[in-house]
Amino acid sequence: PASVPIIINKYTDDHLRDLVKRLKERTALYREKITDKNASSPEPSPPPCKPPSYKTQYREYFTHTENPQKKKQNLTHYKAPLKKPPPKKEEKKDEKKDEKKEEAQVEEAKPDEEHYCNMLCCKFKTKALKDKLKKCKLPESLDEFTDRRYIFWLFIVSLAFNYNCWFIPARMAFPCHTAKSIPYWIFFDTLSDIIYIVDTLVFQTRIQFVRGGDIIYDRKEIKKHYRESARYRIDLISVLPIDLLCFRFGFKSVFRINRFMKRESFFDFNDRLEGIMSKAYIYRVIRTTGYLLYILHLNACLYYYASDYEGIGSTKWVYDGEGNAYLRCYYWAVRTLITIGGLPEPVTVFEIVFQLLNYFTGVFVFSSLIGQMRDVIGAATAGQTYFRASMDSTVAYMNTYNIPKLVQNRVRTWYNYTWASQGMLDESELLEQMPMTMRTAIAVDVNFNSVSKIELFKGCDNQMIVDMLLRLKSIVYLPGDYVCKKGEIGREMYIIKQGEVQVLGGPDGTKVLVTLRAGAVFGEISLLAASGGNRRTANVVAHGFANLFILDKKELNDILVHYPDSQRLLSKKGRKLMKDKGKKGGPPEEKKKGLALFDKRAETPKLFRALLLIKGKGGLFS
Repeated sequence: PASVPIIINKYTDDHLRDLVKRLKERTALYREKITDKNASSPEPSPPPCKPPSYKTQYREYFTHTENPQKKKQNLTHYKAPLKKPPPKKEEKKDEKKDEKKEEAQVEEAKPDEEHYCNMLCCKFKTKALKDKLKKCKLPESLDEFTDRRYIFWLFIVSLAFNYNCWFIPARMAFPCHTAKSIPYWIFFDTLSDIIYIVDTLVFQTRIQFVRGGDIIYDRKEIKKHYRESARYRIDLISVLPIDLLCFRFGFKSVFRINRFMKRESFFDFNDRLEGIMSKAYIYRVIRTTGYLLYILHLNACLYYYASDYEGIGSTKWVYDGEGNAYLRCYYWAVRTLITIGGLPEPVTVFEIVFQLLNYFTGVFVFSSLIGQMRDVIGAATAGQTYFRASMDSTVAYMNTYNIPKLVQNRVRTWYNYTWASQGMLDESELLEQMPMTMRTAIAVDVNFNSVSKIELFKGCDNQMIVDMLLRLKSIVYLPGDYVCKKGEIGREMYIIKQGEVQVLGGPDGTKVLVTLRAGAVFGEISLLAASGGNRRTANVVAHGFANLFILDKKELNDILVHYPDSQRLLSKKGRKLMKDKGKKGGPPEEKKKGLALFDKRAETPKLFRALLLIKGKGGLFS
């Protein structure tokens, strides 16, 4: 029997047992921490204690000392150890960096606060103000050709420039400065000046530039380049506060004539906007029309100024002072510059000279604008003109050689569908004008996803697929066109880009065996066969309009020379396909049915018959 433990003191025994139990639990926890590195220590970490400052040490020591003489003596001895050597600058910098990193980590660890906007009876969830401000913050550098923010800013600068171009001449000629209107003019003048200044100080100092073939992104280099350019000097002249002379000579718009110098921003906006528009010719027509209206506006201002110089209503030729002054003068300018005629004859020498100059200017300006409008419309319809010329020349060729009407109609249908679906007759003509990198990028963006998903090319080198995309040729087939016929020697592989094709078979070749859709491949056995010259086993007909990619066998072999791994993989897949489709053993024999089972027996070979004849005569085997 087990011995009964001797208990001297029950209280002590309970405490000892509890202590042993805690030690075992602690040992188990530490053992778990050793095996699991992610486990945390069971003991709480002590709170960080700050060292007492020297001021508190000084006060405590000074208060505990009772004798004032001893206080002074001890104070001198106590000051020495209180002096702490100043930390090095590098250590301070490192500490600041660590503190900033910790603060950034704490900010990142904070959960995103949800912000709501109360509107009437509804409550909408909105983004935080910090996130909105981050999006509005401008980067260190801007690409003037692709950055939409910069193009939008150029639009605002163009508005300010057009405000000055249209209203400064009008305010100089017409009596626009009245007591009520002057505050409004001051407000809009100040607003346009602020836009000019912001463009000069904020945006133009961020525009990237090219130096030695490298794009410069550094803000300091960009600022230096801009301040050394001629554009900076022109922009600086355009914002000079010459209109402060109004305090001396009165409120006159002639002091703002330097605002016309901001013309480069306006022309930059036109170029950038045309670069991002899909139909830029529409904007070109609007811009040319705007030029014409502005020239008529200037002529109207000059006419009113001349009328004021001669005297309002002094002769029949000048403005008579009735009705709206601007509309009457603009009407006169339109009839003069477009040389419509029917206006009062000039009387004085000044009026005659002014009218002659108007006529000469109108002839040159109007003819140049008409020529520019013709070029704009011609450029807009250049593609359609090329399509129509190609189709007309083809139709003329077919009429010359008396091609049947059915074939001519199919040719016309092909032209119309190809132009409507692609916007061009041959894609290769457009791509040939581009460098190889651009062609590769366009081919990858357009066709890589669809071609890489084809089962035949899975596992091949991606670069091999990219090279293959550059060799693909796009061809459009009309409904009912034969893509390939049974018995033809196959030298191409087809990839369906758009539309459907039908594989025909059966005794009469009209039974639809299978319908292939976009992304499907056919003709790959002829392309991958090592012996070459394999014949097609079925007819393939386009079901509706079908756009197919064609890859030639020779071009594929030229590509695979540089990719031996892909060549081995495709050869393996080609052998497997030929085995599956019975290419090696030839087409399977049809089973005989009915009376065909009792056909003629094959003739006995002549050598065997001669041997039997010799045996019957008792010759060789007797």
